[in-house]
Amino acid sequence: MFQKPYFIGIDSSTTATKALLADARGEVIAVAATEYPFETPKPLWSEQDPALWWDGACKSIRAVLEKAGVPGEDVAAIGLTGQMHGLVLLDETGRVLRPAILWNDQRTQAQCDQIHERIGIENFIRITGNKSLTGFTASKVLWVRQHEPDVYAKVRHILLPKDYVRFCMTGEYAMDKADGAGTVLMDLKNRTWSEEILEKLEIPQDWMPPLYEGTQITGAITAEAAQATGLKVGAPVVAGGGDQAAQAVGVGAVKEGIVALTLGTSGVVFATTNSAFIEPEGRLHAFCHSVPGKWHLMGVMLSAAGSLRWYHDTFAPDLDYDTLLAPAADIPAGSDGLIFLPYLTGERTPHPDPLARGAFVGITVRHEKAHFTRAVLEGVAFGLKDSFDLMKTAGLSNIDQVRVSGGGARSKLWQQILADVFNAELVTVNTTEGAAYGAALLAGVGAGTWSSVDEACQQSIRITGTVKPSQDVGTYDKIGPLYRDLYPALKPTFHKLS
Repeated sequence: MFQKPYFIGIDSSTTATKALLADARGEVIAVAATEYPFETPKPLWSEQDPALWWDGACKSIRAVLEKAGVPGEDVAAIGLTGQMHGLVLLDETGRVLRPAILWNDQRTQAQCDQIHERIGIENFIRITGNKSLTGFTASKVLWVRQHEPDVYAKVRHILLPKDYVRFCMTGEYAMDKADGAGTVLMDLKNRTWSEEILEKLEIPQDWMPPLYEGTQITGAITAEAAQATGLKVGAPVVAGGGDQAAQAVGVGAVKEGIVALTLGTSGVVFATTNSAFIEPEGRLHAFCHSVPGKWHLMGVMLSAAGSLRWYHDTFAPDLDYDTLLAPAADIPAGSDGLIFLPYLTGERTPHPDPLARGAFVGITVRHEKAHFTRAVLEGVAFGLKDSFDLMKTAGLSNIDQVRVSGGGARSKLWQQILADVFNAELVTVNTTEGAAYGAALLAGVGAGTWSSVDEACQQSIRITGTVKPSQDVGTYDKIGPLYRDLYPALKPTFHKLS
């Protein structure tokens, strides 16, 4: 039997809004999702109507309550998460002024360069923990000011996607510190808006919402929102976190020494830190965590499990993945000298290069399909290891455990390769719903069911499998430097081909 009180986690992603209902023991009762599109009206552009997120939230909440047979009155708190970095502009009445500019929009490189010139790139990294990249929010604000002055003149509030959902739920302008750090407008170490950054970019500070820790209550469900969602009037809405910070809570990566590795279409290496570690060249993302008083480092590669999907769809579309991968287990570590570069859609960490390209290097007549298959798995592992090593270089040396999740983590062979390349214990956990589940746990802490995020994770998340490094560690230690040499050597060719 499920145990009251109940909590809802809402994840407003780029393609759907998910609602997850969990109980006081952290058991998932039901999940529902509402899908929607995003628009690419011009090359490099990616936009979305914020109304889709609120409509998706209302439909998904009602669906999950109906599926579980739980009345809205029994939901004690709601936690929010969602796609990071998207720019939502509102006027003084809370009206949306233009479609949101999303995290995967690439139009703002000129504005990123202007930010670095105006503030100084070293100073910008020192304050925010990051370079200004096209995906982040700050450059989007400058783009609207320069290209849509009529819209910019009406701006009075800046929000992120999930915080627009919060505004619709509560009528409050608020943002959590984890997602706020992803705007690169915050003083990372002090967990506040940076007066220096905002002043030099000429962004009024009163446009920025109050910042909250991930478990703090930011408002309550209004009568209008209660009617739309089926939730009770006055139910508290906690701050939550951006999708990666909430994902880390969802797998229990909430204290230093535990790294979360997400092996989805893209790959994410996420490490919780007790202080604001900053990689001096800004090659890692450094943000606040949704866990109060914690920070995190994050590396992102663009084609992780996406590389395997491309390989499967291109060269073995008639095989299921298990059949494709099985022969690769009999190939020795290192694929007999075959190396794969997984830069199929460019790369972000440690090479922020949209023109990077994929490659197989070292092909001989001895190589068969199984060699290529294993090389893909190994190449992705080496790419993720780049982020892992950068974290150690930044000062995070006490990494005890790697918690792996995502579709690619279902492969036992890939798990073993990752454990060997990382030379670290790899574990799987019982939770599979990621960010939405993390948001529900944050809601439970905010409502007082658990005293801390750490307690919530200890009581709700269990290790289901462990993979220890094998004798192949030595082989991968020798191949790793060869892999790292390839991008600098091939970069001029990649750029010429592009």
